[in-house]
Amino acid sequence: MAVLQTTYTDQVAPGYAGMVANAETSNRITRTNEGVAAVAFGAAAFRGTGDHGMTVTPTAGGFLGIVIAHEALGLLAGATADAFPQYASVPILTLGVIWVNVAVAVTKGDQAYVTSAGAITNVSTSNVILPGFYFDTTSAGAALVKLAKR
Repeated sequence: MAVLQTTYTDQVAPGYAGMVANAETSNRITRTNEGVAAVAFGAAAFRGTGDHGMTVTPTAGGFLGIVIAHEALGLLAGATADAFPQYASVPILTLGVIWVNVAVAVTKGDQAYVTSAGAITNVSTSNVILPGFYFDTTSAGAALVKLAKR
């Protein structure tokens, strides 16, 4: 029999980008990815041009929520791993706690923003606010943290 795995880490990772962090009350919606690029798990989602569309292009007042990971999403040839392709139905968390990757050090309680490149940060200058979303954990630099809207 072939050996699939021979080494193991001491600790399992606490989460991954787009993973709903706990069983607190949450709200989830879906929208269609209007962009030509794949939408990564844990990305900030904004209103698209269509009635049911979404995009990751930051727009003031257009924030919908954070893209939820889908572990059963099949990877097609040429597709991007851990991302929803164009025209896919994308699940979005509008209320609750979710894991995201941050670009800089953040402190629990900091307001969340997104840069024009889509990076989630706590820096307000020239960035779009993610209304009601605050960091629920602290990081010393770029890292995986919890983001919450309660």
